[in-house]
Amino acid sequence: MSCCRTLVLIFTLAITACSTTPTGRKQLSLLSDSEVNKMGVSSYEQMKKTMPLSQNKALRDYVVCVAEHIIPQVKQAPKISQWEINLFADKQANAFALPGYKIGVYEGLLNYAVNEDQLAAVIGHELGHVIAHHAKERLSTQMATDMGIKVGAVLLGVEDPNNSLGVKIAALGAQYGVILPFSREHESEADLIGLELMAKSGFDPRQSIQLWQNMSKDGGNVPELLSTHPSNKTRIQQLQAHMAKAMQLYQSSGKAGKQKCNNP
Repeated sequence: MSCCRTLVLIFTLAITACSTTPTGRKQLSLLSDSEVNKMGVSSYEQMKKTMPLSQNKALRDYVVCVAEHIIPQVKQAPKISQWEINLFADKQANAFALPGYKIGVYEGLLNYAVNEDQLAAVIGHELGHVIAHHAKERLSTQMATDMGIKVGAVLLGVEDPNNSLGVKIAALGAQYGVILPFSREHESEADLIGLELMAKSGFDPRQSIQLWQNMSKDGGNVPELLSTHPSNKTRIQQLQAHMAKAMQLYQSSGKAGKQKCNNP
């Protein structure tokens, strides 16, 4: 395929292969849901082989309980039986949800998400990534970026694109100018989707702000420009800006103020 034809293909894909996220943002979509779901399931199975599951039954039941109260709000897969939820015995303050209906929480997160509402904020956020098809978009963006870099190498007359300084610089620009900003945008979008999910599920959305205040107490954050996540300060400001709507959803849920899961 000539470089001109490849360029035409890239621009055609960029224009036509689009979908819309729940917040109304247009996103690139070059893969099918089934393809991405298979990747998610495969990654999850590999993770279970390499990382031990928690043996603390009380903590496991607690995490599962919170997740199961939020899952019915996921329109793509509202049945709890479709999802696999696990607590991993790891000190990282982290959690994730993958395409293919998989949720994972690390024990270390519970040092920061100290009540069910704060845990719901994290799980809602991770489900937000799934609902907004962020994994598909990231993969699609990477595919388009790789194609563009190769075309650029051809246009520059580079015989071996992998060893060209110019192409490496272009790749670095793609990383920090395209991929990371998209990731930060994804994180902000997932925060807002998660805020709505937790509020509709009867978890206090105000606790999402307390969660990030807890996170802020732990130093060593990388600069926002070079991070795939917004700074904790930025996240808190964005959550505060959308809190009025979230509180309306919370009060309308019929579950406001009612404890749903026993925190061990």
